[in-house]
Amino acid sequence: MRLFNNLALLPLLALLTASPLCAQVTFGASGAEGEPFRRQEWRVPSPDAAIAAHALLFRPAGAGPFRLAVIAHASTQNALRRAQMPQPEYRALAAFLVARGFAVLVPERLGHGATGGRYVEDQGDCDAADYAGSGRATAEQISFALNHLRKQDFIRKDAAIVFGHSAGGWGALALANADPKAISAIITFAPGRGGHANDEPNRICSPHALLTVAAEFGKAARIPVTWFVANNDSYFALEFSKALADAFRSAGGKVDFRVLPVVGSEGHGMIETEAGVKAAAAELERALNPSKPMATKKP
Repeated sequence: MRLFNNLALLPLLALLTASPLCAQVTFGASGAEGEPFRRQEWRVPSPDAAIAAHALLFRPAGAGPFRLAVIAHASTQNALRRAQMPQPEYRALAAFLVARGFAVLVPERLGHGATGGRYVEDQGDCDAADYAGSGRATAEQISFALNHLRKQDFIRKDAAIVFGHSAGGWGALALANADPKAISAIITFAPGRGGHANDEPNRICSPHALLTVAAEFGKAARIPVTWFVANNDSYFALEFSKALADAFRSAGGKVDFRVLPVVGSEGHGMIETEAGVKAAAAELERALNPSKPMATKKP
C-alpha cells in the first residue's frame, strides 16, 4: 500500500516540479506594493533560464538607494514538502532590517513551492552526501537574485548582506568567496545540511563530510561571517555547530560565533518568528554594525 501511494504521488510531483511550457519569462515586480513594509511580489532570475524564481521584496519609504539584504530560506530533502512549501517571508527579520534602512529580498529557490523546477541543490544519499555541490548550487541561486536586484535604481551596488537559514545558510557559507565590495557580510542561522536525518532529531547525514566541506568553504572565504545557533537547535546542535564553525575558521574563514537563547521548543526555526527575532535583536544589531571588530577566539 505504501508503494502504491508513493507511485500515485509521482504524477503530482512531476507536475509541481516541471518547468513551465511556452511561458515568457519576465523579471521584476509582479504585483502592487502592499503592507507591511511595501511588501511586493517579484520574479528574479534562476539558473534555469525557463523559470523565474518567485520572491518577496520589502523596503523602507522613499526612493533609496537602499542597502540590500537577501534572505536565503531553509530547505528539505523531502520532495513533497518542498513542493508544498509556502512562499518564505521571514517577516519579523524583514521588519527588523527595513527599520534599519535595508531593502529586503526573500527569493524562493528552484524545486520549492510556486517556483517549482528541478531541485538543483539536492545533496543526494545520506551516506554519501554531496554537501559541496548542494552548497554551491544554493549559493548560485542567491547570486542570481542578488545580482538582479543590484541593477535596480533603488538598490545600492555595494555593501549587500546575505542572510542564510539552515540550508540557505550553508549556501551563504559557499558564497563567502564572493567580492567583499559587493557583499560586505554574511549572517547565518544554524547553517548546514543533512540535519534531522530520517526525521530524527540530533541525527545528521554524513557529519564528517559536512565538517570537511565547511573547511573547504572557509579556505576560499573572503567575506566575514556571523554564525548564530540557538541553544535548543536539534538539527545542528550547539556542540556540532561549534565544530562546523571551527572547521570553517581553521581553514581561513573569518567567523564570529554566537549562541542565541532558547525560544520555544525547537530553536532551529527561531529566526522565522517574531519572538526569535526579538530575542536575537541585540546580537543582530552587533552583527550589522561594521565598526565593531570580529571576535577571534574559538567557539
